[in-house]
Amino acid sequence: MGPALLPQNLKRLHKKEASQVINEGRPATQMAGFKEKLNQKQIDSLVSFIYTPLMEIPVWGDKEIKTSHVIHHKEGTLGNKPVYKADPLNLFVVVELGDHHATILDGDVLEPIHRFQTRFALHGGPKFSPDGRFVYFGSRDGWISKFDLYNLKVVAEIRAGINMRNIAISHDGNFVIVGNYLPHTLTVLNANDLSLFKVIPVNDGKGNSSRVSAVYTAPPRGSFVAALKDIPELWEIYYTDDHEPVYNGFVHDYRMKEGMAEKGPFPVRRIKLNDYLDDFFFDQEYEHLIGTARNAKNGQVVNLDLRRKTSDLDLSGMPHLGSGITWDYRGRKILATPNLKNGEVSIIDMETWKTIKRIETLGPGFFMRSHENSPYAWVDVFFGENKDAVHVIDKKTLEIVKTLRPAPGKTAAHVEFTRDGKYALLSIWDMDGAVIVYDGNTLEEVKRLPMKKPSGKYNVTNKIRYSAGTSH
Repeated sequence: MGPALLPQNLKRLHKKEASQVINEGRPATQMAGFKEKLNQKQIDSLVSFIYTPLMEIPVWGDKEIKTSHVIHHKEGTLGNKPVYKADPLNLFVVVELGDHHATILDGDVLEPIHRFQTRFALHGGPKFSPDGRFVYFGSRDGWISKFDLYNLKVVAEIRAGINMRNIAISHDGNFVIVGNYLPHTLTVLNANDLSLFKVIPVNDGKGNSSRVSAVYTAPPRGSFVAALKDIPELWEIYYTDDHEPVYNGFVHDYRMKEGMAEKGPFPVRRIKLNDYLDDFFFDQEYEHLIGTARNAKNGQVVNLDLRRKTSDLDLSGMPHLGSGITWDYRGRKILATPNLKNGEVSIIDMETWKTIKRIETLGPGFFMRSHENSPYAWVDVFFGENKDAVHVIDKKTLEIVKTLRPAPGKTAAHVEFTRDGKYALLSIWDMDGAVIVYDGNTLEEVKRLPMKKPSGKYNVTNKIRYSAGTSH
């Protein structure tokens, strides 16, 4: 479920560090330590093996991608009305990692209406078409699937890479972009049938290539934004021309924006940074990007219009900015982010970019969620001995008002709200797990829905409206 252990993916991990990871494990990941099972000679052998260049480099280009394309239901062959009575805009898609399934949940009555098998190890969160009818999934091994939420059927699939990081959908619903760890590419697909549109090699033009850390859509900008794991650059990839729809996929050369790396379809604008970015977060205007610096000492704010870093953030450890949320606090917009290494939630003033508070938690957290209609923000304690705890923070006082332990000893994580913010849904990450429904105001448990290691839950309306309380 992790990245491919190949030399080209280990450029910044020294062999001594790799030996330590195998011995001790890796914080904030599923990588356990093996010092009780392997001696040092065996560990040294493993390190030597993973750093040995392959006799043949895996190839996954246009030919391989096109050959993998599968159409299950041609466009126009399925009905245009939901085959159920539930409100299609208040559905949840629940990813069950335990047996690689997804459950479609009615957000009004909070009951499942359909369950189906997915590809192996979905990752990066599903993404929705602008009207909410279709949901797109990406799996760790590169498969992209398009699912029709009206007809409850998979309509198309394609393997866009060998080792996939995440996907994004253009705000006009025309394109899907796939960020890959292997090969070092961004793959652009036509959203209607997932056919290949373009493969964008990810390199610095000097012979150095890079994995893609993350890619998201920036709707007001008509672009995708990608962070690179092995090159200190941020890429903005335009799918519209001056915020107008692209015609036949091409941007006119005479209207090219300054700083583009190439012309033609999906031009890339490079923004050079002084540190690498893993994951990141946008402000609501999509003018600023807030990312985690690799030095574990600070974050960085990048102004996308100025094409440069404009501020450093006082963020130590490993903030999980991809799970950041915003809300209004005393007349100002603030950003709240959990931390994958430190037991804290950082609160940042989005005008001054100063950290105004650190809320101490029982341990490192992974996901943070709220809703515009909710007085609370929820954050899990995903790692360590308190992994069964979830904190509820009052958004007015910035204080923890309640700590829930819904399943003692089992990991509790990832809250998502119903469309109106009335209920909060929480996952118990266990093979005998559940989605637990809470009253969003009283914080009392309403019901439990048994599921197989449910991870993320994604509400259609919250996602297509880019709610400030959820990740995008």
